[in-house]
Amino acid sequence: MKKEITIKELYSLEHTLAKPMLEKYTYPWEGLAEIGDFILALGATLSSDEYDKIGENVWVAKSAKVASTAYINGPAIIGKEAEVRHCAFIRGNALVGDGAVVGNSTELKNVILFDMVQVPHYNYVGDSILGYRAHMGAGSITSNVKSDKKNVVIKDGAEKIETNRKKVGAMLGDDVEVGCGTVLNPGSVVGKGSNIYPLSMVRGVVKANSIYKKQGEIAEKYE
Repeated sequence: MKKEITIKELYSLEHTLAKPMLEKYTYPWEGLAEIGDFILALGATLSSDEYDKIGENVWVAKSAKVASTAYINGPAIIGKEAEVRHCAFIRGNALVGDGAVVGNSTELKNVILFDMVQVPHYNYVGDSILGYRAHMGAGSITSNVKSDKKNVVIKDGAEKIETNRKKVGAMLGDDVEVGCGTVLNPGSVVGKGSNIYPLSMVRGVVKANSIYKKQGEIAEKYE
């Protein structure tokens, strides 16, 4: 087991409604197949005093702000004080945390966004889990399918972990900052507190508290 890429190392589970689901697994991508069913079960338990059910299997917190031009397909939950902006496209299987921002023309599919996550400008986030206060800069995206359509493998140097899934995007730990225009290749895992330079192309595992400048040039952050 690679400790640095486990759920316990990447995420503070008290900052997501998905805690009961994620704590069953060792690695975050193991929960991707369950997101839709989990949202359906969780949505049925949400208080009608705090959430409105709109459309089919879409629950939106009364304190959330959703633009009239946004599209939300269920199953989906939009958390308290969250903001879904103009022309956001939520395709389904999306759990958007409290205080999160889903921005202009951003597309989500099969994702968990922890509380206070920001994907505010022209982002694509698919088959991914973004930790507490993670932020993706304008135009940065998760690539979730390999060009050869084979199963995604998590690579950490010479070590490889099979996911047994064709679609795996990025697993971003708490407080990760992704620079504008970055592509997170399938199976990218970025540890807590790391920064990714703008216009990067990220592959494999980036350790916690790192500065990713480019492939092969990753510096350790110092306080």
